[in-house]
Amino acid sequence: MSRIKGWCPGALRPMESGDGWIARIKPRGGRITSAQANAIASAAMRHGNGLIDLTSRANLQIRGIARDSYPTLIAELRDAGLIDRDIGAETRRNVILSPFADARAEELAARLEQLLTECDLELPAKFGFAVDCGAQRVLSDTPADIRIERGETGDLILRADGCETGNALLDMEQALQLARWFLDQHGAPDGRGRMKALIATGARPRGADLRPVPSAAPLSVGPVPQGRLVALEFGQCDGRTLAALARYGSLRMTPWRMLLVPAFDPLPGMSHLIQSPDDPRLRVYACSGGPACPQGHAATRPLARDLAPHLPKGAVLHVSGCSKGCGWPRKADITLTATPSGFFDLVRGGTASDLPEQRGLSPATISKAL
Repeated sequence: MSRIKGWCPGALRPMESGDGWIARIKPRGGRITSAQANAIASAAMRHGNGLIDLTSRANLQIRGIARDSYPTLIAELRDAGLIDRDIGAETRRNVILSPFADARAEELAARLEQLLTECDLELPAKFGFAVDCGAQRVLSDTPADIRIERGETGDLILRADGCETGNALLDMEQALQLARWFLDQHGAPDGRGRMKALIATGARPRGADLRPVPSAAPLSVGPVPQGRLVALEFGQCDGRTLAALARYGSLRMTPWRMLLVPAFDPLPGMSHLIQSPDDPRLRVYACSGGPACPQGHAATRPLARDLAPHLPKGAVLHVSGCSKGCGWPRKADITLTATPSGFFDLVRGGTASDLPEQRGLSPATISKAL
């Protein structure tokens, strides 16, 4: 049976995995400077296995860290301004900022991060905030519990996830007040819980009288006004690729396995980098799998990479190392779930834990089954 840990790693609270420790870095304002990107790349290559993940919370993870190397790695990241003052501040500071944020949105996110660092709220480790106040929302499908957006009239609003409407935002302290309301309503009775689940019980914060703007169309790789969006295969790159991207300037993180690079011309080919919106790997999701993840029953990414060119147009493929489905916790057109036998179960139009249509497929027979 797959084991659900219920918490995410941090830099100050690393998580042990099959390939060593994982340390998660939370860039302030969702951006890293060239110097910080080089520091992360160097730390990954010197103290880890060289691989860096871009998470669905727009954070970066260094993988394969040896226990003896961990103190030096943290010291180097602290020198680069990438480490919080303590574990509590690191855990609370879950803020996702739209990569297309203007100066005002960046100020709001910075103020929110400051308040979360200084407060004493005991929020669940997965509880998060989204600052998404551009002309159109781009983070509507990104998990967050408290959202700062624009109403139909252009005013800033504060919205609890799960509510269709929000309140006028006058001060960032309101975001913490809404978080306190969540705790007062027993939204996290055992230290776990999400705002959307609380709202589903019928609980409602006061007010909620402004309606947010409609969601934006899905984004893909290519040019944007701020530069270029480039995707990472399976949301992962190596240290050399990150260092190469750092030559272009500060990088903005996204929760979509993409980085916003301040470059307006196509980039040279790099390992793990996807630059074409037609690349089928953009529609393929795969967790680390075995042996990198101790719960992974089989290698996932080599299989996903091999199957990508054969996907029907528009179809989404998810290859999961176990029934938890961490790599894509949503329904996919095709899901392959590894089993303890090392073979895969096939699910159509479901998730990794759903009842399979076919069982016990080997990698060699999967393409025929599809």
